[in-house]
Amino acid sequence: MTFTADELSTRAITTRDISGKRRRSPRSGRPPVVTGILLGLLCVVVLSPFVWMALTVTKPTDVAFSNPPVLWGYEPTLKAFVDLWETTYFSDYLINTIVVAVISTIVALVIGIPAAYALSRFPSYVSALLLVLALIFRALPRFAVVLPMYDVSRALGIYDTTFALAIALVAINQPFTIWLLRNFFAEIPRELDEAAMIDGCTRISMLRRIMIPLMGPGILTAGIFVFLFAFQEYLTALVLTDTSSKTVPVFIATQLGQTLPMLQQAGAASMLLTIPVVVIAFIAQKYLVAGLSDGAVKG
Repeated sequence: MTFTADELSTRAITTRDISGKRRRSPRSGRPPVVTGILLGLLCVVVLSPFVWMALTVTKPTDVAFSNPPVLWGYEPTLKAFVDLWETTYFSDYLINTIVVAVISTIVALVIGIPAAYALSRFPSYVSALLLVLALIFRALPRFAVVLPMYDVSRALGIYDTTFALAIALVAINQPFTIWLLRNFFAEIPRELDEAAMIDGCTRISMLRRIMIPLMGPGILTAGIFVFLFAFQEYLTALVLTDTSSKTVPVFIATQLGQTLPMLQQAGAASMLLTIPVVVIAFIAQKYLVAGLSDGAVKG
């Protein structure tokens, strides 16, 4: 069976149109309904504890712990938050938490930036060994690290101080900081180092004038993660503090199992501890995602 040139041309155009439609249809289709339903259910499961906590702390005490639970028909109140600020030392605990988080973040970055730069620019068996040791230290059970710190802080007379807690958190989070920053430095071409040294820069001046400005997103990413780790740390703060340097997570744990008003105050404190974390995550989400994706290209 033979075809004329016009017929072949018509069949080719028709074939291209049909194949093009077939190729475009999967890309132009909407996400499956099942996927949307599953994601919606996952969001409900994840957010339900926070919603329940918000409802509990805004109810009168007798209504908040009634059985069966009362979901509507009550007058919302902020009494739990007022009592939290007026009858406890929550403001002092919050200040301690912020001070510890800020100090540990600054010290971790001051130590981590030059250490990560050196490990990325001078690869050797020693560098690889240090990175492996840092990873092993990070993977150790927390009690294996915190208990020796407790003895050391007692011996040095700095137990129950924000300084001791901040330094302990620096030691615990430093491996993560170095690993993350090292991956960022590895993405910067070494030709920049050579060009800067030809122009007369030393290693320190090159790090300060060239590398740190280029590492802005990476430093911001590492700083946010270290701050959040320190801001929410419980076990280390529980072991290394007693009264004067107690942080919010430790205070919340001490409120649990007490009277119902104290339990409601613990919920209010949990909300006040969670809200800054959520706000920081929303504001810095593009830096966190971009920073982690850029820093994960090279290991």
